[in-house]
Amino acid sequence: MSARTVKGQSADQLRDALAAFSRQMYERGWMPGTSGNLSARLPGTDDRALITASGRDKGELTAQDMVVVHAATGEVVEPTTLRASAETSIHAALYRATDAQAVIHVHSPYATAVACRAGQANRPTLLRLERFELLKGLGLADPASTEMPVFPNWAEVPRIAAHVADHYGQTSNAPPALLIADHGITAWGKDLAQARNRLECLESICQVLTVNGVGIHIRDT
Repeated sequence: MSARTVKGQSADQLRDALAAFSRQMYERGWMPGTSGNLSARLPGTDDRALITASGRDKGELTAQDMVVVHAATGEVVEPTTLRASAETSIHAALYRATDAQAVIHVHSPYATAVACRAGQANRPTLLRLERFELLKGLGLADPASTEMPVFPNWAEVPRIAAHVADHYGQTSNAPPALLIADHGITAWGKDLAQARNRLECLESICQVLTVNGVGIHIRDT
């Protein structure tokens, strides 16, 4: 199936779509090796999601490489020999705090470069983005500007998740994306296609910031 055909699918079709999007991200160089992860709420449920398994080559992912978890907690629902992604708690935090229906985390080069420059080791920061035409692709109430959070890359992933949930639970105008210092970018949307499109917009913006030497403006949260 096309990676762009994701509306109205069954659970089996969603598994196929997650695998297809994973391969697409791998082919673009955004999910090298086993890095990155994707998830989506299961159709017809309010509390379950599918997430990619840990340690799987993202260029060879299949429909069988998905784990069913509680969307709000990240706890595995159906016992399996697979392990859910190590960053499942971050996906769960976003499902709790936002209207996300699908979440994609990648290590795209320009966004990761900006995450390295804008992030701090011990505290979250906000990266100001303004005047970019592509901000219109994020569905913001005011596309003239936004502040994307950059979270420290703490070794304890639940610690990152707690800060993600806190920030998005309290910030009504936050963009549908975040950076993790020295790590990568995560974006979400009403489905995998929208999450992917938002990643594309932000990767392009980060390319301009990196290649053109435009100043990166950050402040503490």
